[in-house]
Amino acid sequence: PQLPVYCTTARPDIAQSLGFVGAKIPCPFGPSEGDMGLAKNIEIFKKARESVGPEFPLMLDCYMSLTRPYAIKLARSLLSYNIKWIEEVLPPDDYEGYSEVHRALNGEVLLTTGEHEYTRYGFRQLLERKCCDVLQPDVTWMGGITEARKVVAMASAYDIPVIPHGSSVYSYHLQFAFTNCPLAEYINLSPNADEIVPYFGGLFPDEPLPQNGCVLPSKSPGFGVTLVKDGLVRPCKRTAEEVESQIERNKIFNEKPKMPF
Repeated sequence: PQLPVYCTTARPDIAQSLGFVGAKIPCPFGPSEGDMGLAKNIEIFKKARESVGPEFPLMLDCYMSLTRPYAIKLARSLLSYNIKWIEEVLPPDDYEGYSEVHRALNGEVLLTTGEHEYTRYGFRQLLERKCCDVLQPDVTWMGGITEARKVVAMASAYDIPVIPHGSSVYSYHLQFAFTNCPLAEYINLSPNADEIVPYFGGLFPDEPLPQNGCVLPSKSPGFGVTLVKDGLVRPCKRTAEEVESQIERNKIFNEKPKMPF
């Protein structure tokens, strides 16, 4: 199997040339810049669209910076430039606001959010209140795959796709396991946005990288990556005696099982 990947970048034209299936650019101006800032946002998106052609999927990341009226006005203003989705327009706890924006856009522009939700309970609010079209949990921020898979399962009951925020290999493994995770995000961290570099820097020398718009699963066990331990230092060193003492304390979990409630 292979997983399609889009690129978050300031250079969608380069992302397109690198083979990504879509690109997401930042929204630099907010409500405090007024109509002039709104016009600049529209112009920036227009130029991005011109650089990639009319059909290449193009999205806008607003990073919690807008208001309800501004988000609606901006999204509608970008309809003529074939915007795919507008992302994280409001602070994460404004569920009513997301619901209002979602109703106003009515699917003409997809609304996405979720990277700043950290448990299934927040995602339940997003789903039950019909706050968005796509959920975007960050697997490394929400405690790993254990919590993330519960969110993905909940989303499937609402026919809501899950496109995780960043997270590289941790997202990839989750997405290969669930059919409602159709697309991965690659955040381009190279200085000029012209190279595909590892998301985790030099931490994993075998971190899988997108090629020709997709990423393939590793054949290695676990997450399929090797941790570079050179330079890693335990912040609180323990003596051999302390290690043995901890092992003895852990043995209490081998007691006879009891009725849990």
